[in-house]
Amino acid sequence: MDRDIANPIFSDRYGIRFIDTSPHYGQSESVLGALLQRLSTEFPRSSYKLMSKCGREGKEFDYSPENVRASVMRSLKRIGTSYLDFVLLHDIEFVASPVWPIPYCGDFERALVDPRTRGEWGLDWEKPARPWGKGDDTILAAINELQKMKEEGLVRAVGISGYPLPTLLRIGRLIAQTPYLRPLDCILSYSHTTLQNNRLEMYLGPLLTHGQVRQIFTASPLSMGLLGPNRPSWHPAPLDMVEASRVAQTSISATFPEGLPNLALGFCLRRPKSHAETSPYNDVPTVVGLSTVNEVHEVMSIWREVSIPGTNTMRKSKEDVARSIFQAAGWVNWSWSSPPNADFDRLAVDQLGRRLRAPPKQ
Repeated sequence: MDRDIANPIFSDRYGIRFIDTSPHYGQSESVLGALLQRLSTEFPRSSYKLMSKCGREGKEFDYSPENVRASVMRSLKRIGTSYLDFVLLHDIEFVASPVWPIPYCGDFERALVDPRTRGEWGLDWEKPARPWGKGDDTILAAINELQKMKEEGLVRAVGISGYPLPTLLRIGRLIAQTPYLRPLDCILSYSHTTLQNNRLEMYLGPLLTHGQVRQIFTASPLSMGLLGPNRPSWHPAPLDMVEASRVAQTSISATFPEGLPNLALGFCLRRPKSHAETSPYNDVPTVVGLSTVNEVHEVMSIWREVSIPGTNTMRKSKEDVARSIFQAAGWVNWSWSSPPNADFDRLAVDQLGRRLRAPPKQ
C-alpha cells in the first residue's frame, strides 16, 4: 500500500477505517506502519482500526504463549502503534486436534444437519465441549495469552481465523465453555461467502449461539482468486471446479460486461446477514484485498451500487446464473480440504467422477 492507495482509502470520499494485516503477509506490517506514520497528522490512530494475526509465518506455526506474545509485540513495533484493535490466531485448523470425518472436504452443511457427521466434527450439542488433544490445548493456551494481553490494553479484541467452518465452530464453542477463558470477540472466515460457496450464512446462527462470538468477519470474496481474472497456479480447487469457474466467467461476461469478479464482489458485499434477509444491514463485514488505486475505486463503486435498496435485480439474476453453473457441475457450496490433503480430496472427488488437481512434484 502506498500513498496513492492510502489517500482514497482514508479520504472522506470513502471513509474506510479498517485495515487487515498479518506477519504471514510478508512485509505488510512494516510497509503499513511506515505509511501510517507518514499519514499520522492527517489520520490519527483513533480514526481507524487495525486487525493483525499471530501464530503463523510462512509454513511455520507456533501457537506457544511465548511466541504469541512476542509476535504481537513485533506487530505493534512494526506498525508503530501501542495497541491492536483485533488480533486473531491465524489458520487454526493447522494447529487444532484433527477432529473431522474422512474425507473432510465437501459441503459443510452436513456438519450441521446430519447428527452422525456433526459428531465426527466434534459438534455434539448434547455434550459439553472438550479439548480433543494437544492441538486444542495449544489453542486454548494461546487464546489465554491473548486475553491477558487484552487485559493489559495491548489488544482490544481476540479471535481466530480459518477455512473449515465446522472447525471454527467447534473451537469457538470450546473456548466459550472453557472456565478460565472468555468467549471470543470475533471469528474470521474466508472463501465461504462467495458465488461458488455461501455456507457461512448457515453457520452464523451456530457461531453466535454456541460460540457466543460477538463479531463475525468474512474474507476472500473471490475465493483466493477462483472467481478472479487470474487464478493462481497453487489454488487448491479441483480441476473440474476451476473449469466450472471458467465457464461461469465466460457466461457472465457475455451478458454482464463488468464480469464475474465484479458480480462476485457485489454478492459478498451485500451478504451475509446474521439477521433476517429483509434486514437493511449487512452486519458481517467483508475483508477485501486491494492492490491498486483502481481496485479501491472499483470496490467502492460496487459497494455503493449494492447498498441502494431495490437496485440489485439485474445482479441477482446474474448471480443465479453463476450459482446454477456451479450447481450443475456439482461444485456449489463445496469446500476443499484444509489443511491440504490430496488423498482425502481425491477420495471425495473420485467418488463423484471428477478431476482433482495433480499433487505438486517433489
